[in-house]
Amino acid sequence: MNRIQRALEALVDRIDTPAPIVLADVMQENIDRMQAFASGQNLDVRPHVKTHKCVEIGRRQVKAGAVGITAGNVGEAEVFAAAGFDDIFLAYPIWPSGTKGPRIRKLAETIRLRVGVDNVAAINALADAMGAEPERLQVVIEVDCGARRSGAPAEAAGDLALAARKRGLVPAGVFTYPGHGSAGPDARKRAAEDQDAALTIAVRSLAAAGITPEVVSAGSTPTVEFATNSVITEIRPGEYVFNDLNNTRLGACTEDQIALFVAGTVVSDWVPDQVILDIGTKALGREGSPERGYGAIAGTPAVLSKLNEYHGFLPLPGGGFRPGVGTVLPVVPNHVCPVVVNFEEYIVTDSTGSALERWPVDARGFLN
Repeated sequence: MNRIQRALEALVDRIDTPAPIVLADVMQENIDRMQAFASGQNLDVRPHVKTHKCVEIGRRQVKAGAVGITAGNVGEAEVFAAAGFDDIFLAYPIWPSGTKGPRIRKLAETIRLRVGVDNVAAINALADAMGAEPERLQVVIEVDCGARRSGAPAEAAGDLALAARKRGLVPAGVFTYPGHGSAGPDARKRAAEDQDAALTIAVRSLAAAGITPEVVSAGSTPTVEFATNSVITEIRPGEYVFNDLNNTRLGACTEDQIALFVAGTVVSDWVPDQVILDIGTKALGREGSPERGYGAIAGTPAVLSKLNEYHGFLPLPGGGFRPGVGTVLPVVPNHVCPVVVNFEEYIVTDSTGSALERWPVDARGFLN
């Protein structure tokens, strides 16, 4: 019996399903391992809180040595700033429309706030939003390293930094996201090499513009093992705190390093060689495919083959695994981040299942 199964067996009579269960000791091991790696490479850790959206977990990351946090939107930054986090990087190319401009200005007045930018229009809009005090806001130029998402060409970093400086903003450095490292196990190192190359070019571009970056920021959990280029100053992993099936398939973690699963109950077994769980897309999200499944039952070869909103379809493999109605099963998600936003709180225990706490998902629902 693995740690997940053992913990669930001890908890089963004290929880309602579906429920996200966090093994706090495994999570802390993950936090400490990442911090030790970064310290060994002389890197700062700035974890992305979009994975957990939980103030208590963010505090544990900072206590372990993180220099601050990364947020994905203004709302997340506001939640964590209100909880006392005073060094936040909003790693997203924000367009300060509606109320976002005044909210960003308010945050920049009370904490050290860095905001991602990748175009001159956004730079000008942010400067306008800051009114008479644009120098309160630091901007970090996002460059593309091959993920083909947001991010300017690395060669443009210097020009964008100069545009920010001209408007009174403070260009703090550059960042990128090697998202193509999630394509498969062999892609991780190649994506990290692309990241290194792009950041090196971006730093040279800044130097040509007379700007020395304070921060050169890299991601992500799948590629962080290879983020060892001397030009990088900080890393922004997120998923490492919990890990998931995708990261095990990529070789970025082991099964024993998975710290979150979702408990689900078998509620129907009328279809031969299949049972239905009370866990669908409203709990797990939609990440997966018929080929790899939509979540796996820890300690077994069984995977969910299909999800409706509240139903999880679990074909029963051979070998005698036949859970009856009322059986509570541990479902490990493919991708942990979409799971978190579906719940108001975590059930927090340890590998023995002896502890039971409830931690709020504080930034749940904050998407703008």
